[in-house]
Amino acid sequence: MSLLGNILWLIFGGFISGISWILAGCLCCITVIGIPLGLQCFKFAGLAFCPFGKQVIYGGGGFSFLANIIWLIFIGIEMAFAHAVVGILLCITIIGIPFGKQFFKLAKLSLMPFGATVI
Repeated sequence: MSLLGNILWLIFGGFISGISWILAGCLCCITVIGIPLGLQCFKFAGLAFCPFGKQVIYGGGGFSFLANIIWLIFIGIEMAFAHAVVGILLCITIIGIPFGKQFFKLAKLSLMPFGATVI
């Protein structure tokens, strides 16, 4: 069932979501300081392409808090807003609710990606 969900996900906006994570990672990797931010983006691009059947677990730490603050200032707010808007639009119809929920999962992840692991 998750395979079917992931295929439909790519059609209904998941491909664009994954591309946005890859573009954010490329932008972050331009500078040496931004490489850890960019690597995190690439890690979550896989989740953005196929979110069904995967779960995000949030942990914490000193580095992840500082990295999340830097992330939030430069990239996080814009990506979370975009994911939330698409999620709201998809939740208008009953069929789009599962896809909207996945966009809300990505919106939460867009705010604070450091310290989170994908299972």
